[in-house]
Amino acid sequence: MKQVLLVIIMCMTINGYSQAEFSSKFKVIPPIDIGIKTKKATPLKVAPRDIIAPDIFKKPEYKLPSTNFKIGDPDPISMIQTNDFINPGDEVRDKMNKSIDKSLVNNGLKEDTSYLNVKDLNFGVIRTKSKTLMIRVRDYGAIDGDLIKATIIRNYKSTILANNLYLDTNFKDIKIELQEGLNYLELEALNRGALGGNTGAFYIYDAEGTMLMSDLWNNFDTGVKSKFTFIKE
Repeated sequence: MKQVLLVIIMCMTINGYSQAEFSSKFKVIPPIDIGIKTKKATPLKVAPRDIIAPDIFKKPEYKLPSTNFKIGDPDPISMIQTNDFINPGDEVRDKMNKSIDKSLVNNGLKEDTSYLNVKDLNFGVIRTKSKTLMIRVRDYGAIDGDLIKATIIRNYKSTILANNLYLDTNFKDIKIELQEGLNYLELEALNRGALGGNTGAFYIYDAEGTMLMSDLWNNFDTGVKSKFTFIKE
């Protein structure tokens, strides 16, 4: 019993001491002022400015960036195949072939296809009293297989006088019987020779053996004609 009383008395004593220690008379001690003061930063005042784009028309010192591109210049990026990687040997070969071809043409061993004649050639009008005419034809260039066809036209009717006539160094004769009035003769190139266009020379004689005309056709394409008009008086 004595021990219980002792405990109660100790608890009452501790409670009273705590209330006295944290009573309303307790005051907070303020911090010591050490004299260091801070100032607020003042923002820098800048006068407002309007941003104006330069006028490149009034002030030529302002220029647009140059791209060094001109109208007509090739596009630096292209999907078209070019000859940048061509074999140099091909160029040399082509030049040699052109040189050889030119030499053959100059020596009469090859006919020049660059001047191929694709239009009919009219040799004009021949007037005669002869009843017949003799046309003598041959190849005047290299013998390369030229073929021709001879046709006479009278009163709108055509008659073939010679077909697939082979031209070589020897003369081939074509005889024509003339009717009163107009007689038309056509010598048509049936092919191009192996060395170029169809070439030929012709000589026209009357019944007395008098030569009335001589000339030639040169580098005719297939189907091109030499045309003549005979008037029997």
